[in-house]
Amino acid sequence: MEAGVAHFEGGAMGKEIGSDGFTEDDFARFGQRLEQETAHAHKTYRAGGFANAGLVAGFELEAWLIDEHFFPAPRNVSFLQRMASPLVVPELSLFNVEINGTPQALRATALSQLEGELIATWQRCQQVAADEGVAMIAIGTLPTLRERDLSLSSMSPFKRYAALNEQVLRRRGGRPLTLDIAGIETLTATHSDVMLEAATTSFQVHLQTPVSEVARTYNASQLLAAPLVALAANSPFLFGRALWHETRIPLFEQAVDCRQAGHPERMRVTFGSAYLGKDPTACFAENLSSYPVLLPYVEEGPVTSYAHLRLHNGTIWRWNRLLIGLDKEQVPHLRVEQRVMPAGPSLIDMIANAALYYGAVRCLARQAEAPEARLPFAVARENFYRAARYGLEAQVVWLDGRCQNVAELLLRELLPLAREGLAELDLAAADITRYLDVISARLRNRQNGAAWQLAHYAKYQDFFRLTADYLEHQRGARVADMSPTSC
Repeated sequence: MEAGVAHFEGGAMGKEIGSDGFTEDDFARFGQRLEQETAHAHKTYRAGGFANAGLVAGFELEAWLIDEHFFPAPRNVSFLQRMASPLVVPELSLFNVEINGTPQALRATALSQLEGELIATWQRCQQVAADEGVAMIAIGTLPTLRERDLSLSSMSPFKRYAALNEQVLRRRGGRPLTLDIAGIETLTATHSDVMLEAATTSFQVHLQTPVSEVARTYNASQLLAAPLVALAANSPFLFGRALWHETRIPLFEQAVDCRQAGHPERMRVTFGSAYLGKDPTACFAENLSSYPVLLPYVEEGPVTSYAHLRLHNGTIWRWNRLLIGLDKEQVPHLRVEQRVMPAGPSLIDMIANAALYYGAVRCLARQAEAPEARLPFAVARENFYRAARYGLEAQVVWLDGRCQNVAELLLRELLPLAREGLAELDLAAADITRYLDVISARLRNRQNGAAWQLAHYAKYQDFFRLTADYLEHQRGARVADMSPTSC
């Protein structure tokens, strides 16, 4: 979190570092601090030192800047200078930015407050973008993106990004990164740096949780990852190929793959290895033991700031990630970052997706019998990748052991569950109806951003028209209204 700014951030990768390079001594000192902070987090948990207050909701939205030809526009430096907003910050590439929402206690009109602030920030961003001669678009992967757009010349000018690229390639022994994605079509490519990551933009939803409920909430988030990615899928194209309905998933996993041949190191972007047990801080112990340090930037300060744990955690991108944060009184809290949903296709659609997640995860986390006990972790993981590949057409296995269409599961079971959970949280009835009706309409139409894009391209065979029409819809409609006949 940036100083004085009340918003959630994913780990600490958003914070600038102060070094141009790292030495072996940096790695040793960072490792020592990381061990101390990981042990302290466990001790703090055992002593009841993490916040046990109510739920708090927030989000991060990554977006693209595009030029008049619908290509990426590497203009975020001047754009951000004009914006001068602590809620709008840089991303890895010069053509991406991140919009943050002010965290809201999850009660009453929290959802409409999140949407209202997002609308205001988005409108300001569009005005500033127009002044820059560009436009802003929220979409998982940009259909007009070319591989040559993803070069180091398009990297945002911050040391943390250059250091990340240097360290990923160092871990790989200098070998280029390889893409190999088989879907509707097949794409294979090699890339010499981490800029492939800039092709993936997301809508990351945060849920700060009482420490007594965080493990169950995290596990329920893992169960929900498959239906959520199917519901929200909005990334079917990459470099002119139709791949997965949510191509962002395999793309991101391969874009920062640090593994070397013959080494047991785990992937840095992953669904995870298991559900959480009773002690949620075991996740941080796993990070310490299983993932080599990438960015050993040593900071002064007390162990209670968890600066090194948070930075290390920020370089491990589980699709559901457990994070430590600090409140104004420096009391630590735990929260789940649900990372599976892409950016777009409209502002109300994204808040509606968040509403379904918040309501459904609330109910699943509070069921008398833990639902994760009824669905093996390996099955939840398989569900996730199948849903990312096939979207609302995917067949998934649910808690009763039956295989069923994910859209039907959402419509018949998870939507009512979300409604129940939001009502239990005492959220405004009008908000519950507003956002879940958006979800219901999309499911009845079997519509998400990916389905709309695929139908549009099948009709017109034109990525530029697709992007232009998508942008027009984004400015004035929601995806439930984007039927194939409106393409």
